[in-house]
Parts: sequence; C-alpha cells; structure tokens
Amino acid sequence: MRLAFETWGRLAPDRSNAVLVLHALTGDSHAAGPAEPGHPTPGWWDGLIGPGRALDTDRWFVVAPNVLGGCQGSTGPSSRRGDGRRWGGAFPYLTQRDQVAAEADLADALGVERWALVLGGSMGGMRALEWAVGRPGRTAALLLLATTAAASAEQIAWANVQLHAIRSDPYWNGGDYHDAGPGRGPHAGLGLARRIAHVTYRSEPELQQRFGRSPQGAEDPWRGGRYQVESYLDHHAAKLVRRFDAASYVVLSQAMNGHDVGRGRGGLRAALRRVTADTLVAGVDSDRLYPLAQQREIAALVPGADGVRVVESPHGHDGFLVEREQVAALVRELLDRGR
Repeated sequence: MRLAFETWGRLAPDRSNAVLVLHALTGDSHAAGPAEPGHPTPGWWDGLIGPGRALDTDRWFVVAPNVLGGCQGSTGPSSRRGDGRRWGGAFPYLTQRDQVAAEADLADALGVERWALVLGGSMGGMRALEWAVGRPGRTAALLLLATTAAASAEQIAWANVQLHAIRSDPYWNGGDYHDAGPGRGPHAGLGLARRIAHVTYRSEPELQQRFGRSPQGAEDPWRGGRYQVESYLDHHAAKLVRRFDAASYVVLSQAMNGHDVGRGRGGLRAALRRVTADTLVAGVDSDRLYPLAQQREIAALVPGADGVRVVESPHGHDGFLVEREQVAALVRELLDRGR
C-alpha cells in the first residue's frame, strides 16, 4: 500500500502541532500551492494554508494525504500489483474506516501520535468523523464541514446514477481498461457522472442567476446548440476526465455510500458519544446534497459540539470549498480554543 501526501510547515519537537486535512471525492493531496507537474490546478484550499493564514504553517505542521483508492499517487485501481498487472476491476471494496486505517499508518510513519486538528468537508468530513469516533485518543480537535454521520438514501441514489453512467460506458470493461490505449477508457461515462454530480454540488438559484436560459455564445439551442448551463457542465466534465480515473471514482463513491459511523458501534448515538475531540460542525445554507439537517444531527449527538455554524453561500455544497474566508474563520475559532 502506498499513500501520497503533501506537508507544509514543520513538526514540533513534542509533535503537538500536526493538523490533518482530508479532501473530498475528486480532491487530492495538493490542498495548497500553485499548479505544478502532477497537479494541473492550484490547491483546492489554497489561501487557507500558509504563513499567516488560518492554518499558519509557521505554527502548524499540515498534512494532506491522497485517499487510499484515489488516483493521485496513492494505491488505487490504476496502480500495479506485485505481478505488474493493474488492479483495475479487481481492486477491493473500501470503506471510510479502511481509508482512515491507512491514514493512521501514515501518522505513525510521520511520528504523529495525536492530531491537534482533523478537518475535512464532504467525503473528507466523513473520514474526519471516523478519526474522531474510531480513534478518539488521536484526535484533539475536529472540524466537520458539509458532511454527514451516515450516507442518506438520496445521497446513495445520486451516487448510484453516476456509477451506472460509468459502468454503462462501452469502454468500462469491468474496470479493466487502464492499459487499453489512449481514448479507450470510460471517459464518456465519467463525464456524464460528473455532469450529474455537479448539478447536486451547486444550488438552483445560483444556476438560474448565472445562466438562466441564455444560449452559449452564438449557439442556437433551437437548432442543436447549447444553453450556457449545458456548456458549463460540459466544461467541468472535460476537466475531470483529464485528471481523474473513472475506477477511482467508482471505488470512492462506493466508500461514501457505505459510510455509517454507527455501523457495528450500536448506532449513531452510541458512536458519536465516543467523540472526545473539541468539535465544531458547520454546513452550507444552500447545500441540497448534504443539507444542514445532517450537520445538526451530528452536533446534537457529539458531546460538547456547540450547535452548527452556518456558512452562507449561494454555491450549494461547493460552498465549503468556495467560501474560504468563512471556513478560515471557523478554523481560527477552533484552533484558538486550544491556546
């Protein structure tokens, strides 16, 4: 097993200043910094990590791993097994707990016995919560953003449609396509999955305000052209296809569907009562995929969690990535408690 990761800052001699940042479904270890070889876009939380920022790297040692099952350096379906063959469709089913177990191995390798803070949004929030429930002694503080204690029926349903889009691609081949040559992978299926997902990531008012019924440039929707909103979805689909592996998308989506911190622990109430971390829970007011009711459930059951902070944003679920100043304020609030 291999985990790719990036770090910022230095680990203190007493190892008390380590912060674990966990990415969402199609994120990676490049949480901060400019685009660079292997990372075609700037860090997904760039502006949050660095000297003088909310995660001040003059004070904190920040670690961001690429999740197990991903496709940005960590072992996943596109990786080669010991015999040289790709894992492909034989890659095992993973849970959030498996992924956190891998991250715990990383923490051991880095010499981090206890994280000063574990934080993440969406899928990253699922793993952050798993850290706090399954390893309470290793999690001092916890910031959960736009996430849930257990995947809902609707969230599973949305993911299921996306998985069908990928698996229905004629080039899917049961997940065994990685050595098939350029253009022979399930790119159309992955693009369709991304289009579906992206609609759930944004809010209806935002889409209406930004695009309405406007055509894309000189294209005429009445004669086979596109509306602006269609072009927008096409753009995001093409971006993801260029940088992400469809089989990883399947593996990670399945892990998200299986997320339930109460499984085998006596249910959600009993599981969340195991959290000892100083916890702050936040959600986005326009999030229709991970609605505030899910964050309120977590806050009601985690000891000491003081209600839910609301991130105000027109951007829907993606608000936890877009509204960096509001997220930075939450990070500072939580870290300042421990001073």
